[in-house]
Amino acid sequence: MQTRNKFFDDMSQLMTNAMGVAQGAKTEAETAMKGFIDRWMADRDFVTREEFDAVRAMAVKAREENAALEARIAALEEKLK
Repeated sequence: MQTRNKFFDDMSQLMTNAMGVAQGAKTEAETAMKGFIDRWMADRDFVTREEFDAVRAMAVKAREENAALEARIAALEEKLK
């Protein structure tokens, strides 16, 4: 018959508790770091992807309109000659 050793039971319990504490500290550190990064990025006035895409679409449209106007001007100048 095998008897349980109190020392090993206590050590096992201690290690289990230590792992729980370590996991809690890891979660807390991750949450704190995410909060810090979020605040840092908010202070830097970075644009969101949606804002970037909207401005990019406006620039593409403006370039297309500019090219069309250049073509019209060239055609009108050709008529004047």
